[in-house]
Amino acid sequence: MSVLNLTEEQKLIVDTVREFVEKEVIPVADEMEHADEFPEKIVEQMKEMGLFGMMVPEEYGGLGMPLSVYALTMVELSRGWMSLAGILNTHTMATWLIKTFGTEEQKQRFLPRMITGDPRAALLMSEPHAGSDVQAIKTRAVRDGDDYVINGQKMWVTNGLRSGICMTLTKTADTDPPFKGMTMFIVEKDPGAERTGGLIVGKNIPKLGYKGVETTEVSFDDHRLPAANLLGGEEGQGFIHNMAAIEIGRVNVAARALGVATRAFEEAIAYAQERTTFGKPIAEHQAIQFKLAEMATKLEAARMLMLNAAALKDAGERVDLEAGMAKLYASEMCMEVCTDALRIHGGYGYSKEYTVERLFRDAPFFLIGEGTSEIQKMVIARNLLKKYKVR
Repeated sequence: MSVLNLTEEQKLIVDTVREFVEKEVIPVADEMEHADEFPEKIVEQMKEMGLFGMMVPEEYGGLGMPLSVYALTMVELSRGWMSLAGILNTHTMATWLIKTFGTEEQKQRFLPRMITGDPRAALLMSEPHAGSDVQAIKTRAVRDGDDYVINGQKMWVTNGLRSGICMTLTKTADTDPPFKGMTMFIVEKDPGAERTGGLIVGKNIPKLGYKGVETTEVSFDDHRLPAANLLGGEEGQGFIHNMAAIEIGRVNVAARALGVATRAFEEAIAYAQERTTFGKPIAEHQAIQFKLAEMATKLEAARMLMLNAAALKDAGERVDLEAGMAKLYASEMCMEVCTDALRIHGGYGYSKEYTVERLFRDAPFFLIGEGTSEIQKMVIARNLLKKYKVR
């Protein structure tokens, strides 16, 4: 159910992704996830569908879709396998950054190529000792003639190996407060290569869930890149750029959490009608019915929060409050729904033979990605205190 008034074209895009997931993703997702196998064939199909250029304006060859439509497609992809949405998410955030803040030359140079998915993009923000505290990053870029030289280390980079473009947050000056000295660069690299100049990609980090997509460390050792790749052409804007993109990312995480939780609910309600105990399907037991009712209600609440944040962002508003609420609620909801789905399955829910086992391992990612639940609460509270400040 959606509160959005989608155009026929927008409905077709969402419906097409849903059909694609049913036909091409769901039948193979469990096997590929257990093998931790990158879904090359599926990604190629996603490229052909134009999903890597969904939010890129039509003038640069993209589909020109709003965030709300993109978020609905992320729900569908994540319902099949949330790693697919992860492969697409950092790429979309990169195209949005270039579209929104890039110079016209940068837009012309990068966006027409990026809509094809070749090259794909990564977002390099977190560092070994700087995750939620973005202003504590140490990666530094120093001007040297017509170039910049970057040194530092980034962590938890989705698409780190296969990407060809890395949106990289750096420090270019020591300022007080620190965020005024932060700058973002469009760093180009050879896709699939462990080293490009002074850019070194570390090994894939083993994870509890979120498999099939690489998560790596990326280091810079006197890596040189042209000054023309400074996003927007002006130093000191990186923190603003990064936090604006994080709003997109938090709506995306809410959508992905909703997709995973939706699948968990679907698996649970189907199983509850098939499994019998004491002479009747467990769906007829009140204890199970209560769980199903709560799960479905939580899903709808998360959907409304997510769509509201997306619609406001599409209208050009700042949505750190609304995106924070959507991300907080959807991520916590997903963990709860997946846990209840596992309980409804009983012992089978703990077995790799059933999809809920995979969903249960994917759910904790949302509690961390794009800022922990605790960070979301801080963001929400800070905005509420501004909104309801006592005069």
